[in-house]
Amino acid sequence: MAWNDSGNGKNPWERGGQDGPPDLDKIIRDWQRKLSSIFGGGKGGGAGRSSGSGAPLVGILILVLLGWGATGFYTIDDAERGIVQRFGAYVETTNPGLRWHLPWPIEVVDKVNISAIERFSQTTSMLTSDENIILVDMVVQFRHANPIAFLFYVEDPVSTLADASESAIREVIGKSEMDYILGEGRAPIAVQTQETIQAAVDDYGAGITVTKVNLQDVNFPSQVEAAVQDAIKAREDKERLKFEADSYSNDILPKARGDAVRQIQDAEAYKDRIVADSKGEAGRFTALLKEYEKAPGVTRDRLYIDAIETVYSNSNKVLLDAEGGGNLLYLPVDKLMQRGSSGSSVNQPDSAPPGNNAPQSGGRRPSGESRTRGTR
Repeated sequence: MAWNDSGNGKNPWERGGQDGPPDLDKIIRDWQRKLSSIFGGGKGGGAGRSSGSGAPLVGILILVLLGWGATGFYTIDDAERGIVQRFGAYVETTNPGLRWHLPWPIEVVDKVNISAIERFSQTTSMLTSDENIILVDMVVQFRHANPIAFLFYVEDPVSTLADASESAIREVIGKSEMDYILGEGRAPIAVQTQETIQAAVDDYGAGITVTKVNLQDVNFPSQVEAAVQDAIKAREDKERLKFEADSYSNDILPKARGDAVRQIQDAEAYKDRIVADSKGEAGRFTALLKEYEKAPGVTRDRLYIDAIETVYSNSNKVLLDAEGGGNLLYLPVDKLMQRGSSGSSVNQPDSAPPGNNAPQSGGRRPSGESRTRGTR
């Protein structure tokens, strides 16, 4: 039945036998009177009755206010900083200890740990500068150095750091060759990547400090493993042969240089000796010329005697008795040759020549009747 249908003769707006809608001003005045009786009390008997009925409400309200205010207490650890926000706007940064802020929903506090080291890992395939594909397993360690920037400047700082890390490692790897990356370049590449990541997050204002970048594994795809192994073996053989060649060169070249220096020194010594001998011979010849000019005959005889002496002193000599010898002479040539090879001079034969005409021992040899062969 509708509200205005005939029934009991009443409508919904009737209150206390009165016709028409309720008086809103009266309702507001009633509520104001009740609140004033709770907080300030009223006058006369009516005030007493209001005070008696509002006492429980005051206690409840006080308890609610105390509980609400107690929710504003919070504790900040040593490694944390508290970021207080009032209706979403930054108010202050609180240090470690017991703190209080206006309870929710007026103020809220976000705790940010600025000392804890967090990490994430990435595995990415990329091209090197010599157009080889490698797989890089990278681990990035970081901490929240600036809590205000970490909370407000970037919507998702960790995701931004991940994107910056992938971009940085691609940039560094793209400028390096595979042999360098797989060998001695891993540590320098990690340091360079860390610097590139830090520069990127600083430009974004993410409030993050990258503490370390580790290249856990740098390898090549399994599809090209055999070819890469062959290339690595060829490179190792090249290095080994190069070392052997360098060793051989280091061994041969000093010897060759030493032999060259020795031969040069021998030639210099030979030249000095020849020049000195030539100068000595020239000096002796000059002195001899002066003597020859003074006494030509004597000098000429002396030169002849010196020449004969030189010739006879270097030859074997045999003495024969021409006057008392027979027709047949025996010369032990083999023994003479042996003595000659030993450097000894033969003044007499080992045995007297056969025959009865051999000279007697102790006999006198006539002067001028003997022949001398091979002696002065």
